[in-house]
Amino acid sequence: MTRPKKPHRQIPRISGQTYLWLAMLIFGASSAVTRKLTEIGAQHFIGNAYGGKLRNPISLCNVLFVGNLCALILLILIYGRQWNKANLKQLLRKDWVSLTVVAILSGALAPGLIFQALALTGVNNVILVGRLEPPLTLALSVWLLRERVNIWEFLGAIAAFVGVILTIILQPATGTMMNMGGFGLGIGEFLAAAASVAIAASTIISKKHLSQIPLGIYSIFRTALGTVIFFFIALVLYGRDHFADVLSPFLWQWMFLYGGLIVVLGQSFWVKGLKTSTVSTASLISSFGPIVGIIAAYLILGEAPTRPQYIGGSLILGGIFLSQVGTRRQTSSGKVNSTPAQQQIETGMGFKGI
Repeated sequence: MTRPKKPHRQIPRISGQTYLWLAMLIFGASSAVTRKLTEIGAQHFIGNAYGGKLRNPISLCNVLFVGNLCALILLILIYGRQWNKANLKQLLRKDWVSLTVVAILSGALAPGLIFQALALTGVNNVILVGRLEPPLTLALSVWLLRERVNIWEFLGAIAAFVGVILTIILQPATGTMMNMGGFGLGIGEFLAAAASVAIAASTIISKKHLSQIPLGIYSIFRTALGTVIFFFIALVLYGRDHFADVLSPFLWQWMFLYGGLIVVLGQSFWVKGLKTSTVSTASLISSFGPIVGIIAAYLILGEAPTRPQYIGGSLILGGIFLSQVGTRRQTSSGKVNSTPAQQQIETGMGFKGI
């Protein structure tokens, strides 16, 4: 007589939503973590003190460059198989041109502007002004792509746009402001807005010309070319010594934390969550990114929201809520397996640290 076998204890599977929430928490805190790293670097200058060439080893450019290299390695491990002869043969010359333009806009220009904005203004301002991207993308989609939107998305876009404008114009006067049309506009806020324009433009190009491009080819090409272009732009703008400390042991001991947490762990959770989640679910979770970013700025940097940020942020959050109502009414329950679908979701999240 044989004994009945004991049933194996099944380990509960982590749902796709859980992975997305974890990724969103990590990405939402990326701006505050980036600023904190540069503050740590500012306390450990290296170089010749007598020659007046002291440098911050954890400069924003170093963080962005090394972080993108970490992201590129991870993307190759995840999507490398899509770079095969069969897929590459299907790409036309116009596809490569569109990929190059998108890589310049969203892979080099936008991240560079965001990192420079973080050096000039508060993290909360960068997060809130960055919310200009969704309404701008929606407006360009209606105008150029003839897409139809429902009333909820329209009202959400208007509320978010007004919130961004109020956040900008209600800022108290500082030494880094310029006069535009009688209003004082902070340079950091202007750069964050310019980054939103660049990302919105790249999203429109992707929707129109890259909808059939495999996600792996798109992601790897954008990250690789964007990193190279950013490197050379920084050399032209700041000089050939700008990346002199990119191999500094002090930089790398902190970049292992940044690259391991923000880039590798965050991106891994994000990709794994997208594979088993619907577009509407992923879009809803990503919309909490700005809220997480503001909370992280307070917990990590002690940066409490100001009155203009409360006023503008309230309208922006209201706009996000209205937009999500509209998105859930029209978004299909399909999985996130295309470039446009992923861009739609990432538009709601904002800056991801890479």
